[in-house]
Amino acid sequence: MLKRIIIVSLFLIQPMFAWAESDIKPTKTVTEIHMTALDAVALAGKLVDKGDYEHASQILTMMPETDNLEVETERWYLLAQIFQRTGDYDNAIKIYREILDEQPDLAKVRYELALCHMAQEQWYRADYHLRLAMAHDDLPDEVHRMMNYYRYVVRKNKNWNVWFNFGAAPDDNINQVAGGEECITNEFGIFCHQLPDPISAVGYNFTLGGNYEFKLGENWRWKSDANLYSNIYSKHDYDDLYLGASTGPRYVWNSGDIWVAGIVSRRFYGWDGYNLSYGGKMDANFDLSRHWGAGLTLAMTNNLYDDYAKYMNGQTYSGNSRISYSFDASKYLILRSGITREYAANDIYKNWRYTVALGFGAELPWGFHVYIEPSLGRTKYDGPRWAVKNGAYRRIVENDWTQRYAISLSNNKFDVLGFVPTLTFSYSRRDSNIWQREYDKTALEFTFNQRF
Repeated sequence: MLKRIIIVSLFLIQPMFAWAESDIKPTKTVTEIHMTALDAVALAGKLVDKGDYEHASQILTMMPETDNLEVETERWYLLAQIFQRTGDYDNAIKIYREILDEQPDLAKVRYELALCHMAQEQWYRADYHLRLAMAHDDLPDEVHRMMNYYRYVVRKNKNWNVWFNFGAAPDDNINQVAGGEECITNEFGIFCHQLPDPISAVGYNFTLGGNYEFKLGENWRWKSDANLYSNIYSKHDYDDLYLGASTGPRYVWNSGDIWVAGIVSRRFYGWDGYNLSYGGKMDANFDLSRHWGAGLTLAMTNNLYDDYAKYMNGQTYSGNSRISYSFDASKYLILRSGITREYAANDIYKNWRYTVALGFGAELPWGFHVYIEPSLGRTKYDGPRWAVKNGAYRRIVENDWTQRYAISLSNNKFDVLGFVPTLTFSYSRRDSNIWQREYDKTALEFTFNQRF
């Protein structure tokens, strides 16, 4: 049974003036109302609807805490509504997030959170919550129509974004080798030599990037981005540094956008120059329905390797697709697939690559977020290479299969300046018709990522 409470209704304190006699002082009457917590919240809701935020706030803050989750959720929702309607978006966002951390499937709360982010021009965060909220089937059609419109508003106004992630990742096979012993048999006997063993190291990763869009018209933008990625290992021969940038026109319409850009990147490996790539890409995104979304990226680059690897010079053509499905306000699927054709000066390095991955993400109670993604890839090379097989050197056309399983876990309750700690565990296995190219690899990555 709900607790009964006493509300001292300050808004019913009425001054009584005796206008005829100036020596009579005003008097006040105080009305005490006995009601349940549910009735009190309902009354506060009516006051919020009428715009009487002062007295609604008094009721919501004076009433004692109950053990009824529905009542407490509505109470805090109404307080957030008051903050939101009076322009205090920071406090409104804080309350909405706390509600969603406990009940992530509340689409109405996620929708209001998106509106607060829009008011603060945090367009990427607003887009994330709108995409989840609009998949909820129980909201009125009018609200769904408004969310569709707001997605268009967000798409038109996403004029800048900055991302910054950092963390640590122990890796038990950074050189990606099989290890073991390789033996050759000939008329003089059996000759064996030891292959490189897997090397374990701890990598410290760092990502910094951003994009900006100049508004050229109602639907046209000029978008540019740049990013830096580095992975610094305790064994510095395997340090990796990647710099990239792209720029070009972007067209936006009510259910999608398309961006055509020139791209350039420079990679350093072990702090030595590795390659330079330049070319172009097209990136398109589509809202197919409230539940379904899709994306397509096509790219072509010329790859120029540094002196010691010029035999890998050539072009790369790739196409990658994304299909997403939101079950409701807290759970979603992402299907990714891709095909890549890589040319090189030496046929040994020419190859076709095919990838497919299926990811499942969920906002969970107590502030947790989980993302699980198994993936499968195949690489088929054009030209044969010399390799030892069955005790003899043979020319073999390499054919590899790579499987990877990853799970990421984060918790929004540990928000630090807009970043949340994320723990990712992954296992990779490559099988090949050249056994020396096979390997197993596990990695544990700890990062701080932007909170959406």
